[in-house]
Amino acid sequence: MRKYIDINLGERTISSRELHGREIAECGRYLIAKMLLEQNIAEVEPLAPENPLIFSAGPFAGTNFSNANRLSVGCKSPLTGGIKEANSGGTFAFAMGQLQIAGISLHGASDQWVIIRITKDNGITFDDATPYMGLGNVDCASKLHSVYGEKTSLGICGPVGEYEGLMAGITFSDTDNRPSRIAARGGVGSVMGSKKVKAIVIDKDRMPPVNDRKKVMGAIKEYGKKLGESAPVQTLRTTGTAMMADITNHIGAMPTRNFTSGHQPSEDGGAFKMGGTYIRELNTSRGGQTEHACMPGCLIKCSNVYVDDTGREIVSPMEYETICLLGTNCGLEDPDDVARMNEIANDLGVDSIELGATIAVLMDAGKGDFGDVAFMKEVTSEMMAGSEDGKFYATGTARVGEALNFKRVPVIKKQAISAYDPRLIEVTGISMMVTAQGADHTVGNNATFKCDDKNIEELVAESLRMQINAAVADSLGLCVFGRSVTDDNLELISNAINDAFDAGVTPDFIRNIGLETLRLEAAFNNEAGFDEEDDELPSFFLNEPLPPTGKMARLRSSEVNAAMQNLLDARGG
Repeated sequence: MRKYIDINLGERTISSRELHGREIAECGRYLIAKMLLEQNIAEVEPLAPENPLIFSAGPFAGTNFSNANRLSVGCKSPLTGGIKEANSGGTFAFAMGQLQIAGISLHGASDQWVIIRITKDNGITFDDATPYMGLGNVDCASKLHSVYGEKTSLGICGPVGEYEGLMAGITFSDTDNRPSRIAARGGVGSVMGSKKVKAIVIDKDRMPPVNDRKKVMGAIKEYGKKLGESAPVQTLRTTGTAMMADITNHIGAMPTRNFTSGHQPSEDGGAFKMGGTYIRELNTSRGGQTEHACMPGCLIKCSNVYVDDTGREIVSPMEYETICLLGTNCGLEDPDDVARMNEIANDLGVDSIELGATIAVLMDAGKGDFGDVAFMKEVTSEMMAGSEDGKFYATGTARVGEALNFKRVPVIKKQAISAYDPRLIEVTGISMMVTAQGADHTVGNNATFKCDDKNIEELVAESLRMQINAAVADSLGLCVFGRSVTDDNLELISNAINDAFDAGVTPDFIRNIGLETLRLEAAFNNEAGFDEEDDELPSFFLNEPLPPTGKMARLRSSEVNAAMQNLLDARGG
């Protein structure tokens, strides 16, 4: 059994219902889409009290099942106006699972800022948030732990979320209690701010009860063994997600200086300093930590703790998306500079992709110079202060570009494009175009797929395959970085769910939940007024050759959507 908790903030009332069997497996991204559609949220104003904020944990949350403690956070996005599921590692889903909580919905809005406290004895209280207001996430987390103890997990609305800045995420505790794991995309933090919830503090406890503990522990062991034998997992463990920078820079698809180039040359022919290999060697030589797990029990350990030349921690983690969007895309060439900007972004509680894309547009429009760290810190200082300029920057890339009447603005559905230039990395480009989530690589990424010799239909087929697999992972609380094992072991996973909860699920159930999630999300956006035009790439991708390859995008929404619909029709609708 697990329970689902509904919290009415305006009335300060709490209700809960029990979930059994299959209901426990219908969670995460799937549940968010289903609930938002059933509650007719598509036409609601995103920052209105009627827009619920949903937290959903997977069936293995609270256990040491590797890469199975991801958290889904969902609502109608104030950034895109469409549906949003933002995904995070950390310990929050782990704590929810240990307290046998499958999901939490926040309804309405509080009249005063509150801390929601959830204890292991099932108590829920509303505490005064006044002492924590205006604090950066680091200071806020420290103060919360001093009051509520170390054996808790935090979900924090940062200073930008407090004033409903649209690039605000929700920050969660990592395995060392750092406030560093962020459900970053789509402005979910601004929705938390609109509800006047400064933080949720939830107790950790112990592994939750399951029907057949021996069999579940056996599945955990078997899945972990398969991860250990997976070559892609070993690569991730060695160099982390930063390895992707070496790949995209090599093929000329890495966002550089607001997507005006796909390659950052090395200084004097030396090593490429923004790649995973260089960063790992540098960080290791300084005493930094590699092979760091973002969530309890994960054996992939693709995260890191990056330190400066004195061995002092700067930030955890240093990830590919941040290295590119907040680094090369802004003209930075030193990983230390990226790490310090990453530290600031984490303290603000904002999406580093959206922040980097916004700053790069400001630079390209002549408001600052590429590579100017002082300018970047000026922008983020204004955002921390909540000044008029800071609140303007916090509206995100699309709105800043529009206000400046600037044309090279890398967004789809008003959300910044991730670190994969669609002129070369076409499968991921298609996923970012057609997803209801806005330009989000996590919905279906295959950066190494050989695209040159493929037609549109073949590219769309690969995108759909990746989208379904990603939706499966997001709906079961699994990290997509385990897909080299997950995708080929659906029987192992379904059997483990059945052993835990007598859910009666099959491998087909798992496959189908991914496709059904995509359908529900598309239906939501259709009700919200989106159409095919919203799927178009920005025109500069179609008209500007990308150095050094000279490639231009060949992806048009009409062709992509027609091919996608043909595939969906062949699958039954």
